[in-house]
Amino acid sequence: MKINTTRFGSLVIEESDVIKFVDGLIGMEGCRRWVLLADAQNAALAWLQSLDRAEVALAVVSPRRFVPSYSCRVAGRDLQPLGLTNPNDAQVLTIISYAGDALALNLKAPLVIHLAERLGRQIVAKDDHAVQHRLPETTVRKTA
Repeated sequence: MKINTTRFGSLVIEESDVIKFVDGLIGMEGCRRWVLLADAQNAALAWLQSLDRAEVALAVVSPRRFVPSYSCRVAGRDLQPLGLTNPNDAQVLTIISYAGDALALNLKAPLVIHLAERLGRQIVAKDDHAVQHRLPETTVRKTA
């Protein structure tokens, strides 16, 4: 299937690449169909591109790449819609955002994806994680 995006232009993806977030994401409840795209220049980074809004692409990473001890407690009812019986079958990603002059991870509301079922959900962790966990040494450079 062909999709048009404002960040990546026209792309051809397989229907099997589509990840469905039945509830959407927090603040973007209407965006329910997404595709995960690798970043061409940074292997640690991926892009969650909305198929419902061409202009929406979110930078995402594995939180453990930056916070090796990261784990989050989640209510079973939050994972039930994903059909996860084993938490190890889940891919956990966090959204990257700007926090002033640095980059930050949203550790409080990670994305949990059951890759085999192509289902995802943004959950709010019960742990006392930061919504904006600033990454060290990631000063955002301003360009002309």
